[in-house]
Amino acid sequence: MRTLKFIDMTLRQAGPSFGKELSFKEKLEIARSLDRLKADTIELAPISGSRADQLANRTIASMAVTRISAAVDISVGNIEETWESVRPAKKPKLNIIAPVSPVQMEYVCHKKAPAMLALIEEKVKEARFYSEYVEFSAVDATRAETGFLYQALNTAIDAGANKITVADTAGVMMPDEFEAFIKGIMENVPGLSEIELYVEISDSLNMALACAAAAVRQGAAGVKCMAIEDGYPTMEELAHFVEVKGADLGITTQIRVTELHRVVGQLRKIILPEETESSRFSNIALEDVANVCLDASDDISEVNRVVRQMGYDLSEQDKGKVYEAFMRVAEKKQFVGTKELDAIIASSAMQVPSTYHIKNYVINSGNVITATANVLLTRDGVDVRGVGIGDGPIDAAFSAIEQIVGHRYELDDFQIQTVTEGRDAMGSALVKLRAEGRVYSGNGISTDIIGASIRAYLSALNKIIYEDAN
Repeated sequence: MRTLKFIDMTLRQAGPSFGKELSFKEKLEIARSLDRLKADTIELAPISGSRADQLANRTIASMAVTRISAAVDISVGNIEETWESVRPAKKPKLNIIAPVSPVQMEYVCHKKAPAMLALIEEKVKEARFYSEYVEFSAVDATRAETGFLYQALNTAIDAGANKITVADTAGVMMPDEFEAFIKGIMENVPGLSEIELYVEISDSLNMALACAAAAVRQGAAGVKCMAIEDGYPTMEELAHFVEVKGADLGITTQIRVTELHRVVGQLRKIILPEETESSRFSNIALEDVANVCLDASDDISEVNRVVRQMGYDLSEQDKGKVYEAFMRVAEKKQFVGTKELDAIIASSAMQVPSTYHIKNYVINSGNVITATANVLLTRDGVDVRGVGIGDGPIDAAFSAIEQIVGHRYELDDFQIQTVTEGRDAMGSALVKLRAEGRVYSGNGISTDIIGASIRAYLSALNKIIYEDAN
């Protein structure tokens, strides 16, 4: 199995295309979120002469574990300045972006083919002087003259580029055409046998994902993508593609799929302009209790409206159970927020017989070792064991359960809170899993918060399995 690399362009494309200019703080928050997802590379936009751009790049580079790639427009050529802005990164890379189609070369660089080849060689060599990792991106490659494209890629590789990207900037190719295009490059650019080839595909024909799949079939090592919809394949689309077709194509991904949906939702709130509210419950941040305040005066239709916006699709019977439990809480409290409503749904709706039961678990964790979990469950009286690793003990435990089940569900939300006080306090965990577009929640209680989290995950998982079986 080879790992398909996700190269995220969200920060490279940030700006007017999103309908707003991102602030310094927003850029950092986006970078932190992408870093948590473990994309292979986070791409940054070409810097201008402003100190703000350089400071943003330097700050992102210094805090991220993920590889940071700084784009350099070949027509500007500010390589040293760009390098200095990302040099603090653990894995810095320079990306020389150059047009290779006749129209783009004339319009952007005012150069003919021979002069363009000389410029590519010069700038890639200069970038290689500063950085061990240099990528060459051929813009508008699908409209380039074939012979010149092969020359340009060979020139970049000979000059020191160790990553190559070919871009269908206009999005003009069908999947079969793009597959033949990539096959031609593989056969006519010998240096690609030693380095990685990435693809960047515009979605103007709504076929970018299909074209990316065709390129992967021909050996492409990575796909440029976006965290949100903006004319390119999204991370979620690529992750779903790998989940469905990965075994057939012999590919996997290092993206943290269980966190992807939640993180993308957070990024949409940062990046996209606010929409006009059309109702009491539109455009609300449901994670924030203060944004939704239900009370005893709200009828069942109002409660169900919020429940739907939280992502749940309940039966009529469960809607009634949730409303009854809601009213019991609302009569004792001034208001009920979404966190309380989540707990109500987890404990009163979709109660099913358990398929998986927890038998025991062993967790190893510390600040100098990677967290590991050994989890033993029973199903139909048979013991099944899974071992997982993660960023922490709970992440490792969830990975172990996913290994047992043989499926990775999207972790839509995860909450922990204390139920009682003191050193022996009971902890309550809430887990929300998303499957086939529906949200399933589970609740677990224990004096051990890891145990509570495992029980909550199994509670949600058992609901999914029961739903599938019936």
